[in-house]
Amino acid sequence: MLELYQFELSHYSEKVRFVLDYKELPYRKIEVLPGLGQLDLYRISGQRQVPVLKDGGTIIADSTAIIQHLEQEYSTRPVIPTDSPQQGLCLLMEEWADASIGLNARKVLLGSLGQNAALRQGLLPPDTPEVLRSLTDSMAEFLSPDRWGWLGSGVGFSAGDIDHAHRDLRQNLEALCLILKEQPFLVADTPTLADFAVASLMMYVKFPDHPAVKIPEALKGQGVQGLADDPHFAAFFTWRDRLYTNYRRSD
Repeated sequence: MLELYQFELSHYSEKVRFVLDYKELPYRKIEVLPGLGQLDLYRISGQRQVPVLKDGGTIIADSTAIIQHLEQEYSTRPVIPTDSPQQGLCLLMEEWADASIGLNARKVLLGSLGQNAALRQGLLPPDTPEVLRSLTDSMAEFLSPDRWGWLGSGVGFSAGDIDHAHRDLRQNLEALCLILKEQPFLVADTPTLADFAVASLMMYVKFPDHPAVKIPEALKGQGVQGLADDPHFAAFFTWRDRLYTNYRRSD
């Protein structure tokens, strides 16, 4: 059986899970423990980042490489079109989703921690003691966007970067809503890698409320204020919900 080394909250792992489910391939999820578990992953794959797929004796790292492997080895329900223009557009959109949506979604989620108590609480491990949970509320001031000038030095970006990411994602969502207004999927008449990449990498903008996504109940349906709750983008998230309903497989 295929084995997926992952973080359940990783939006790049979610992209691979979406494709595995769409292709109706049986697989076993192996949750990697941050820190020590990543050292074990390094011994297996040569790097510490998830996702990593084990297919028999073959080890593949990186979500794009994993999906390319799945396309080559498992021909059922292909996610990359054979039509040249559609194939090019699909691959281009997947790369854009990886490089732009994925990074910007992480930035705006971190920038929202000071504003949204449900996000702060939901991102804590389920067994977090109550005294530590209460501390997250007292830390809200220090997690607000105007503190990123100090905190950002440890994670590589600042409050200005978060504002820029927010603007970029608004523009992305506006464009996606325009595309989906006249067609059911982004590239072709059936779902492709472009759809699954965009849907998955928007996870941090608004967490899906679907049983296939094994995240804390407190996180489901929560998202970044000004994006997840903007009525102009409701059509996009409704479209994403349909993808989950139709193509994700509940355990």
